[in-house]
Amino acid sequence: MKVGVDLGERRYDVVIEAGARRRLKTLIEAHAPGAKSVALVTSASLAAQPWFDLDSGLDQFVALVPEGESAKTVGALGELVETLAAARLSRDDVVVGVGGGAVTDLAGFAAASYLRGVGLINVPTTLVGQVDAAIGGKTGVNLAAGKNLLGAFYQPLGVLCDAEVLATLSDRERRSGLGEVAKCWLLEGRRAEDLATVALESLIAVSVELKARLVAGDEREGGARALLNYGHTLAHAMEKVALARDPDELRHGEAVAVGLAFAARLARDLARVGDEVVDEHDAVLDALGLARRLSDSYDIDELIEAMRHDKKARHDLRFVLAGPGGFSLVGDVDETVVRTALARFKGGQ
Repeated sequence: MKVGVDLGERRYDVVIEAGARRRLKTLIEAHAPGAKSVALVTSASLAAQPWFDLDSGLDQFVALVPEGESAKTVGALGELVETLAAARLSRDDVVVGVGGGAVTDLAGFAAASYLRGVGLINVPTTLVGQVDAAIGGKTGVNLAAGKNLLGAFYQPLGVLCDAEVLATLSDRERRSGLGEVAKCWLLEGRRAEDLATVALESLIAVSVELKARLVAGDEREGGARALLNYGHTLAHAMEKVALARDPDELRHGEAVAVGLAFAARLARDLARVGDEVVDEHDAVLDALGLARRLSDSYDIDELIEAMRHDKKARHDLRFVLAGPGGFSLVGDVDETVVRTALARFKGGQ
């Protein structure tokens, strides 16, 4: 199936199907007819996979970047654009991000920056990449101060979500992607009981359709698109703390699942919702097999400090929260309330 991201002249499709990666040549011919060269940006482990048989029909080369979140650094960005320059990639040519969210974030920012913009196509190879990271034009890298603080909005020419590549994912990577699926499921107001009969491809489609709709109406996150950050204020803080300890300690979707459970409890503490909303959040996360408790290894002071540096923050604490009229971005949340909610959350409440 195809889901369109309607941005006028920059409209593009997200293709969700087995074998979608084989559409690369056709996509380039349609949207970058002047291209002569293609850079496949990926990691060494992905380039060694049996499905890494992408054919652009043009001169192509592989630009290797670090594995996982280690790819999202200023240093990795510099090395990648130097590689593109050494290969004499022109403004008519195309960068193809092949990998999870970290790879497509980096490849997208490189494409946005190199020669002030070259063509970009994303081929997300993880579930979290297919339902979230590769769609919508957010690109960037991390800084020591926090996640995704250096980047640009830069839309791709198209996104190819290939169900075949998901077969090689580990159970952990698959669960990580389900964290973003849970977010979309909850934002859509869907029930946990319905998850038992929904196939993975349909879960991907639900998530992509929601994101495409919100991006089309608010490309640069000035309004409704901010709802896609649901669960992410705490999640990004957890990721920042965990990354400093061990790059492999925490996956993005794992953090989002915990962030969703906490956001429901914070909304309840602020008298925006009742127990039934918390219970439904827990039921959705449980149905998807996601852990939803904050580990004792996280210090509340560290998390609060990291949340203040979140890219949504305006020198305050901001959360997307459920309420009587639906979800909204809430600013100036009282730090004492957040601290108390975090303490209870760590205690298992």
